[in-house]
Amino acid sequence: MSPFYKNLALWLVISLMVILLFNMLQKPQSSSIETTYSQLMASVQKGEVAKVTIQGDRILGTYNDGKLFRTHVPRDPDMIKMLRDHGVDIQAKPEEENPWYVSVLVNWFLPMLLLVGMLIFFMRQMQVGGGKAMSFGKSRARLLNENSKKVLFNDVAGIDEAKEELQEIVEFLKDPRKFTRLGGRIPKGVLLVGAPGTGKTLLAKAIAGEAGVPFFTISGSDFVEMFVGVGASRVRDLFMQGKKNAPCIIFIDEIDAVGRHRGAGLGGGHDEREQTLNQLLVEMDGFESNEGVILIAATNRPDVLDPALLRPGRFDRQVVVPVPDIRGREGILHVHLRAKPLAPDVDPKVLAKGTPGFSGADLENLVNEAALLAARKNKDLIDMADFESAKDKVMMGLERKSMILTEEEKRNTAYHEAGHALVARLLPGADPLHKVTIIPRGRALGLTQQLPEDDRHTYSRDYLLDSIAILMGGRVAEELAFNQRTTGASNDIKRATQLARRMVCEWGMSEDMGPVSFGRQEEQVFLGRDIAQHRDFSEQTAIFIDKEVRRIVDENYLRARQMLSDRFTLLEKIAEGLLERETLDLRDIDRIILEVDPGLYDEIKRREPPRPPELEIAVDGVGTQEAVAEQPEGGTASPDSTSASEQKNQGT
Repeated sequence: MSPFYKNLALWLVISLMVILLFNMLQKPQSSSIETTYSQLMASVQKGEVAKVTIQGDRILGTYNDGKLFRTHVPRDPDMIKMLRDHGVDIQAKPEEENPWYVSVLVNWFLPMLLLVGMLIFFMRQMQVGGGKAMSFGKSRARLLNENSKKVLFNDVAGIDEAKEELQEIVEFLKDPRKFTRLGGRIPKGVLLVGAPGTGKTLLAKAIAGEAGVPFFTISGSDFVEMFVGVGASRVRDLFMQGKKNAPCIIFIDEIDAVGRHRGAGLGGGHDEREQTLNQLLVEMDGFESNEGVILIAATNRPDVLDPALLRPGRFDRQVVVPVPDIRGREGILHVHLRAKPLAPDVDPKVLAKGTPGFSGADLENLVNEAALLAARKNKDLIDMADFESAKDKVMMGLERKSMILTEEEKRNTAYHEAGHALVARLLPGADPLHKVTIIPRGRALGLTQQLPEDDRHTYSRDYLLDSIAILMGGRVAEELAFNQRTTGASNDIKRATQLARRMVCEWGMSEDMGPVSFGRQEEQVFLGRDIAQHRDFSEQTAIFIDKEVRRIVDENYLRARQMLSDRFTLLEKIAEGLLERETLDLRDIDRIILEVDPGLYDEIKRREPPRPPELEIAVDGVGTQEAVAEQPEGGTASPDSTSASEQKNQGT
């Protein structure tokens, strides 16, 4: 029975009890007049009485004018004869006699029962989740049954290694003898670790769909309540349910809510969360064995978990669920595009190539945004232009069409973004330029977007120096064009300084300071983040670090200034193109470079790495028609304008 019908039935029972009690306790309240026997006889003799009802020693009657009266009568044998002689209608009823137990029931038992019932009802309603009275310590885990919508491993893509690890657990549950015949034992716990949106909870749902065994799911925050000891009691009850349904799987999402490092509070102490964790440790691997109960937990903060929770015997395996690579992204896109009506020009391989760094949740959001954009335009199919617009919206923010810029601000922003774009196009080690716009998006007045050709896992020193030079390109362009400095470069300067400082202090990329790490992060696990940096170096070293950071930033500032000074005409042309069209992609930038300096265009094309053949074919039908029509002459395909991933966002 559903909770709605349970509550409805309870209210009906309470209502019936109240009505019954009211009827049984209510005394007859009539508007009859109390009279004496003598007055009654006088009224009878005058012919004023119409009828009477005799019940024991009580008489209830009605006068001719309709008024009611009542009285008690003595034993008078002449009374009946007098009533008959005067034509009074006589009715007789037996005298009511209530047994003693009826009196006890009405006067004591029913009121007490009603009060207790009301008290239990309100206690149930006050408790979070509508649980039963005094059931604070009961587990809030939900048991997924066979009628629930199943998620299978076929619905999970992009994390093949994690699927293989968990597939082994599913096979063990289905056929334990395959593993136990060689002396192996089933893992007691599996910890899924990964960034948000990579598919940890989806993997758990797939295990539930594949295993065919009872699957309990609960969140880490569901253990903790306002009452002391509730968390530990719920852990005991959860594992008790698991033992009754063994073999089974228990999934705890966001386990860091109860599994944080013990003794890390600002004031120390044995708080409620630590009691819950202690009970969880005992249940996972204590004196009592939990054969057949497998615990799967998910977290994106493994660094804050208690070491006792991570040891073998509790969580035997830690399965990393990484951000997908290009093949993983393509598989994820295939899953999300299954039920979508797609135009012929949509190629998941091109989309995967253009979305490095996207998690599974990001890709799902991208597909959903593209579908919404196509529906908004009343299209029957989702085409590549919708995915391009969706990527711009997801990565760069929503267009702020209502924001009105003055001509001076617009021109300044155009030169600023043109500086970023030109330096990015000229530097051979930088990520390929994708798009530059002066349409305000998010919190920026303009944006320059770069895309890596492949997934990057490490970064070279030259790449980082080129990134700093690109960041400085916006400020340099403003100075060359208007001989002034604006606040539009504040974010660029901040990012360039942070990058240079990390090169010196963390990555050992300074020739003067050498391969040494400076500064140690002090982690406060209770707060869940790094709140301080400990200076483990002298004041003299700090001065050298500051000088080295300043040198790196200044050198790349001057490098960007030299590049833009030598090609100021080209900078002006790109800025004018932005003022005219507001958005330029890579094809547009290359066309402008070809018109102004064909030799520079040839030099840029010579040093570009060859592109995969399948991507060259796919690019032909991608992007706006205008961009395709104005492709630079010479037959050289320009870089893919539909890819989207890491972006360099410059501007305010």
